[in-house]
Amino acid sequence: MGSAYTPGLTVSGDTVVRRTRRLPIKGEVLVKVGDIVGPDDIVARAMLPGPQQAIKLAEELGVEAGEVKGFFKLNIGDSVEAGQLVAETKGMFGGWFRKEVHSKHAGTIESISEITGHVLVREPSIPVEIPAYIRGTVAEAIPSEGAVIEARCAMVQGIFGVGGERNGPVRLAVGTPDDLLEAKHVLEDDKGKVLVGGSGVTIEAVRRAVQVGAVGIVVGAVRDVDLTEFLGYDIGVAITGQEDISLTLVATEGFGKLRMAQRTFDLLKSLEGRQASVNGATQIRAGVIRPEIIVPFTQSADAGQAQEPILALAPGTPIRVIREPYFGQLGKVTGLPSQPQTVDSGARVRVLQAKLDDGQEVTVPRANVEIIAG
Repeated sequence: MGSAYTPGLTVSGDTVVRRTRRLPIKGEVLVKVGDIVGPDDIVARAMLPGPQQAIKLAEELGVEAGEVKGFFKLNIGDSVEAGQLVAETKGMFGGWFRKEVHSKHAGTIESISEITGHVLVREPSIPVEIPAYIRGTVAEAIPSEGAVIEARCAMVQGIFGVGGERNGPVRLAVGTPDDLLEAKHVLEDDKGKVLVGGSGVTIEAVRRAVQVGAVGIVVGAVRDVDLTEFLGYDIGVAITGQEDISLTLVATEGFGKLRMAQRTFDLLKSLEGRQASVNGATQIRAGVIRPEIIVPFTQSADAGQAQEPILALAPGTPIRVIREPYFGQLGKVTGLPSQPQTVDSGARVRVLQAKLDDGQEVTVPRANVEIIAG
């Protein structure tokens, strides 16, 4: 029987990940191949040119554009401070009607135009730094751009998330994968921690987690209405992860209230107290990006020993359905018919047969499932 391959969600206690850390502009790479890095270590840095500001010198002094150089006190390349006197006229009758111009911006004098009468000030450069994000080994250095970090780790991918890259120790906040994460489960000493819940999370618990300074929440599902209230707006269809929020939220199963898969919950439970890197970035369309929780094993150089799981459909393969009417449900493949079949939409597609965890025997398009990699 032939094998069909499909994108899948990784839930693994032992795998290898590689994350490319790249600057938005050319800069300086601060690490070399073989270096051990922590999640907050800076691997590359660049200086983004500051904005350019104009001093309308001729207009402010009341002189012709061609005369501004005679009144300007600085030269191209000189530094200037905000509030510094940069030009003045002598005035008349012992100083009457004298005019002064002070720079409103700090920076460097970039140009003086005798055509416009403007002086251009370039504000200080803005440093752009890229951290490693995960604890691991530098597997590749990309000249002037960044590095590839490799780590042997435990990893859980989710269905959906919001919030960017953060790291902190894992704490199991509930007792079972059925439990709802409520405000009472969030403790005063949860600052900097990644909290693991069960079937969902209340908006009160999210607010409480933000209040105490937790950096992440991982639960089975999140309600649309709570997500909107947390963010302050309806989430769009573009990539997430850039939201201006202080906490990263990851749903492993879907939306509403869904029991976290037992194997996912058990894995996260086994990782309690260990340092995790979490990222809520999600993109469902082309170039799929899944939210993730990564817990590296050690800082040793043996990260290359584990192998990535092969994501192949076969009888017994654990799957998650990602389309209605069985969205979010887990099960195992029981059959892989070789011939396309007509589905409810009228299309003829390749399907699979599966037994869901609730006992249902279903037939669904192969494109409507994701493999849960072990």
